[in-house]
Amino acid sequence: MDRRDTLRLSADIPFLADPAGQKLCAMFEDAGHRAYFVGGCVRNAVMGYPPSDVDIATTAAPQAVMDLAKVANLRAIPTGFDHGTVTVVVDGTPFEVTTFRRDVATDGRRAVVAFSQNMAQDAARRDFTLNALYADRHGTVYDPVNGLKDALEGRVRFIDDAAQRIREDYLRILRFFRFSAFYGQPNHGWNADALAAIAENLNGLKTLSAERVGSEMLRLLSASDPVGPVAVMERIGVLNSILPGADAKLLGLLIHIEGQIAASRDPITRLAALGGTDVVQRLRLSRKDQKQLALTLEHAGSLMGARAIGHSAGLAAGTGAILLRAALTEQPLLASTAQDIAYGAAMKFPVSARDLPELIGPALGKRLAAIKKDWLISDLTKTKADLLRA
Repeated sequence: MDRRDTLRLSADIPFLADPAGQKLCAMFEDAGHRAYFVGGCVRNAVMGYPPSDVDIATTAAPQAVMDLAKVANLRAIPTGFDHGTVTVVVDGTPFEVTTFRRDVATDGRRAVVAFSQNMAQDAARRDFTLNALYADRHGTVYDPVNGLKDALEGRVRFIDDAAQRIREDYLRILRFFRFSAFYGQPNHGWNADALAAIAENLNGLKTLSAERVGSEMLRLLSASDPVGPVAVMERIGVLNSILPGADAKLLGLLIHIEGQIAASRDPITRLAALGGTDVVQRLRLSRKDQKQLALTLEHAGSLMGARAIGHSAGLAAGTGAILLRAALTEQPLLASTAQDIAYGAAMKFPVSARDLPELIGPALGKRLAAIKKDWLISDLTKTKADLLRA
């Protein structure tokens, strides 16, 4: 068996300490199969990051997984049965259990797979070396592709031939930059072979669905500091391939300003900073994200105060608009900005139709609109009495 067990994880690592995971792995072992924790949960444990999704890889075929779960009185759901994945629920916790696989054919979006008993074959079909780490239920790490060293050093590297890995699934181009943003150490620089392979396969991005591209971009923009990866994406043509007209220059300034009001890492605000044409369609944004993006862009050009913008755009879009405006104008924010936006988002317009009984129809609507405009211009400082006196 391919194994470089130079590391044994502590037993108090969350996924190892979880009785549900131990119970599931023991079920396979008792039946003569092998089972391992794999991928993100092992990678994050090795690198000292918070826990990630807990997935299981096993030598048991999908039908065997179903049968064993039934005998053990566990719920088993064939979520991706033909591709080897069964979701097994243990004591209320769902685990994705996937049989070892090897690729038979790929078209850049999906693969035809065959099941395997070989960990090295299963590892070889994964994307990056640091994602191809396995751990048994005792915490011994198995490392078929030398991913342990890369994880410990913070290097994001394709397994074997980068171009081949990319052609198996072109989304790996975007995943490369996302994983670099979250797990890469900038002092290592950028892997020249990876960047060359990406540049040679840019046309493959056109074969991906807008939903997959959008999901990956928003995840990338959720990183604490995606500026370096996005800048490299722009330099080698990836950014323009997925978002024509996007420009990364404003992103760094926006992220610097974010810290002034302790804003969360909001990917929609950062997307607004990138710009581009047909963003909603190209990334197939949800209705909620579409609305936030539109309100952010609309109010970023407003001269209203933070309270008024918070009221008009809501907390998320209002915060984004204030941040984007500050980045565009290169102006610092007041210490009270975050509090003012939240105050405005929570405030209700103090005047209603009942306060103007003498007016009806269009005249009433026109008067209410004028009063609200006056209130917004005052940055919500005018009281109901002030507004009705005007």
